[in-house]
Amino acid sequence: MASRVARSTARQVKPLLSLDHGEAKKRVLNLYKAWYRQIPYIVMDYDLPRSKEQCREKLREKFEENRHVQDIRAIDMLVIKGQMELKETVEIWKQKHGLMAYWQDSVEPRPKDFLSKFLDGHE
Repeated sequence: MASRVARSTARQVKPLLSLDHGEAKKRVLNLYKAWYRQIPYIVMDYDLPRSKEQCREKLREKFEENRHVQDIRAIDMLVIKGQMELKETVEIWKQKHGLMAYWQDSVEPRPKDFLSKFLDGHE
């Protein structure tokens, strides 16, 4: 009885692309290399005010953000999204401001003191 319960709780999920961590790592590295190779063309096509080196640093930073992910299905989903993003960028379906958004801070700190709130237009 207990073994049947244990078997039913340890459910197997269908993989998206990769069967093990080695294969997932290979897919991530291939995606990174594809982005790395396309950066000079992206900088030229979009006329970005950033150098190739700055773009490559940002690429590495974005990949490092997801370094902690261990679930193979989550890694595969991130790879799929990265491939879609690369295709949109290479085919010039994105606009320049969409690429420049990577260098902006996503969250601006809210003002804390009265004068800063007043100048910012809050209460």
